[in-house]
Amino acid sequence: MYSHWYEAPLFFNTMYAIGGVILGIFAAIVTYKLFSKVTHFHIPTELEKGNLAVGVVVCGIFIMIGLIVGLIIGMSLN
Repeated sequence: MYSHWYEAPLFFNTMYAIGGVILGIFAAIVTYKLFSKVTHFHIPTELEKGNLAVGVVVCGIFIMIGLIVGLIIGMSLN
């Protein structure tokens, strides 16, 4: 079938998924840091105070991570 193990589609799909996860996490970290620079408050301090609005925004960033990772893994398996 395939002369080498690294020519199999499963190997390519796995590498694509791992690369996508790394890219998604990197994009989320950059987005979090950019959002932190743009706003005039310190996000961890506001979360410690119990600021619900900041918590919702940070939650949205983490949901974005999940969607990116899920879509990339889903696309790599097709």
